[in-house]
Amino acid sequence: MFLFLSKLLPIFLYPLGLSCILLLITLVLLWKKRSRLALIPVTLTGLILFLSSNASVSNAIVQSLEFQYLPQQIPTADAIVVLGGATESAIPPRPWIELKEESDRVLYGAKLYRDQKASRIILSGGRIDWRPSSSSEAEDMAVLMETMGVPRSAMLLEPNSLNTRENAVNSLEIMKAQKIQKILLVTSAMHMPRAMMIFRKLGIDAIAAPTDYIALQMDQASQSKIEATILDFFPDADQMRRTTRALKEYLGIFVYRLRGWA
Repeated sequence: MFLFLSKLLPIFLYPLGLSCILLLITLVLLWKKRSRLALIPVTLTGLILFLSSNASVSNAIVQSLEFQYLPQQIPTADAIVVLGGATESAIPPRPWIELKEESDRVLYGAKLYRDQKASRIILSGGRIDWRPSSSSEAEDMAVLMETMGVPRSAMLLEPNSLNTRENAVNSLEIMKAQKIQKILLVTSAMHMPRAMMIFRKLGIDAIAAPTDYIALQMDQASQSKIEATILDFFPDADQMRRTTRALKEYLGIFVYRLRGWA
């Protein structure tokens, strides 16, 4: 039930869901012939939709998360832990496993292994049973990594976790069983702050190895191009999706801290 509610309730706090609630309030006020009061929620709706879909606002929120862990010289470790959330199962009509935007996690984890940063890889991720799937995320990632030259013998699969907290708890069990002390933690840059909080709270010696950056460190010349500035001013659905993704992380951090997990 906690998992279901954790997916359902936040929907009404994100820009699109909150806008829908405000529009419903507007309709109720108009139905009761309180047109002046209706201006308040409809104005708030406009502001929320415009700001959340504005590139400057979206980039600022995304950067506040992603730039907490910037790329660095990656040291060697006992294992690489790659968190799920990067694949879709091979359910018809898909011919094979498909990649999400976050699939850079799988690619980067395989690269770190091939760069000999660690001799083992822990692949952590299950599937929610009320979502269509044919295999766990851990298994999907393993299949993908095999095509990139990572031997199955180097992989340790954790196919049961359904959130970041469970990723950490279940990975820790594997680490203890395999006598693994230090890990490289691979996940999306936006997700890294929450992930590192949770892993460190459990006493895991984790080194951040972020990937999947959305916000870029643009030079001044690129930022000042008039064409980009004009286009970035107008609402964009993709920018709203990025804003929502960042807000999801901040909400996750708040809830996890409230529960003592981070």
